[in-house]
Amino acid sequence: MLNFSRYKTIAILASVVIAIIFALPNVLSPAAQAVMWNTLGARPMTLGLDLQGGSNVVMEVDRKDLRDQLTLQLSGDIRASLREAKIGYKGITRTDNGVTVRLSDIADQARARTALQTLQQPQTGGLMSTGIAVNLFDLNPEGEAFNFTFSEPGLDAKVAIAIGQSLKIVENRINALGTAESTIQQQGKDRIAIQLPGVQNPDQVKDVIGRTAKLTFQLLCLEQPTAANQNPPQECASLPLKEAPDQMLWVQTSSRATVDGADLTDAQPSFDQNNQSVVSFRFNQKGSLRFGKLTAENVGKPFAIILDNVVVSYPNINEPILGGSGQISGNFTTEEASNLAVVLRSGALPAKLTIVEERTVGPSLGSDSIEAGILACVIGLIGVLLFTAFAYHLFGLFANVALLANLIMLIAIMSFFGFTLTLPGIAGIVLTMGMAVDSNVLVFERIREEWRNGRTALNAIETGFREALATIVDANLTTLIAAVVLFGVGSGPVRGFAITLSIGIVTTVFTAFTLTRLIIAWWARYKRPKEVPL
Repeated sequence: MLNFSRYKTIAILASVVIAIIFALPNVLSPAAQAVMWNTLGARPMTLGLDLQGGSNVVMEVDRKDLRDQLTLQLSGDIRASLREAKIGYKGITRTDNGVTVRLSDIADQARARTALQTLQQPQTGGLMSTGIAVNLFDLNPEGEAFNFTFSEPGLDAKVAIAIGQSLKIVENRINALGTAESTIQQQGKDRIAIQLPGVQNPDQVKDVIGRTAKLTFQLLCLEQPTAANQNPPQECASLPLKEAPDQMLWVQTSSRATVDGADLTDAQPSFDQNNQSVVSFRFNQKGSLRFGKLTAENVGKPFAIILDNVVVSYPNINEPILGGSGQISGNFTTEEASNLAVVLRSGALPAKLTIVEERTVGPSLGSDSIEAGILACVIGLIGVLLFTAFAYHLFGLFANVALLANLIMLIAIMSFFGFTLTLPGIAGIVLTMGMAVDSNVLVFERIREEWRNGRTALNAIETGFREALATIVDANLTTLIAAVVLFGVGSGPVRGFAITLSIGIVTTVFTAFTLTRLIIAWWARYKRPKEVPL
């Protein structure tokens, strides 16, 4: 146990030197940090929201917006199903809780029921889904009328699906903005919690992540409103114009007159021939074919570019657009074009997200947390160093050297891999110091026991390291399992604590059975002790 080959010794010392290099940026000035990053790829640890300040935003799926979208879609599906079945109807009315359709002839009730039953939309999604389908709508006939009403279990399942989709889309949008080390996670059944470290003015971020970004290309209706509050004709919808919100345009709602922006593959900010900010887009193959067909069949007609139910622009189709690409113009600023490109690339949210909670942690509060954490670490470190030196004399000093190397390695690993340090993470560092000493205590007490039992000094040292190994590995392994479980089921600060603790366990075992043992082996080789200094 006390014999180290030259290569093993070099490897141990090299690991310590490398750790010092990668931990060093945490105590250097910003200018020196930049030099270290450019030359060696070494960077300081990333600080969490509680340490560097930033914004915490909680957003909720707007159930009303989701219900409005679903009832609008259902209205179109009802119209299409009845036409396909050649069943006449008097009208389709949307309500707060669903859709009502009235038949022209009550004799068609049975056929209508058969045609409409397929529109109840069974749902099986959601995080806690049992796999049992529940209908989104309940279908209730009343004479010549059929009432589609929302089912609460079905709506809950739809919300759960929307949350799952929104999480990925929000993450993509934040990453596209370049916001580092953000935390995005589900909170409850219908909320998303977003932490943005270092972001003191989150207005731009909130604007980007909160936009539904539902993009469509729809033909204008042949008729247009001539007076305010005029109702649009059938299969047309009234939408405001971006440049003049009081001005309304009528757009066709049928699927044959619409191209969905869901088929976009790319969107980038650019400039047109007049040096105005625009967004250049490109469709996938499916979208290209549909967009090309729509423009080829409607040359000379205007079509509206609609974003979140607002007409951005309505240019004329001068010629078929067959390349699958185009531009969106609307008197955008450069920032607006850039933000719009981000949200279009990431995809449309299934429903509107509304902000229900917003907190900003100032950098001064974060600095106070760092100072308090550092003070706790220093006090804990000094206490541990003094106890170890007092209790185990020379071997205690050797253990202290290994403990300092342990802390350096922990910081180096977190810096190299970009792990985020939080206030609970600092608590994990303090706990690591105690665990590192505990490993050395087990070894030293076993050495002391073997020495008292009559073994020689060298034999007692070697036996102590060998016999304590299994105990230390078992103890640290059980702690590591607990840390992994905390990381898996925990969130935010709990994960920060689990990461720091897990890394600390690995570095503790390494330093206790390599570095400490190497130092003691060097001492034993040159001193040839007759007694154990414990």
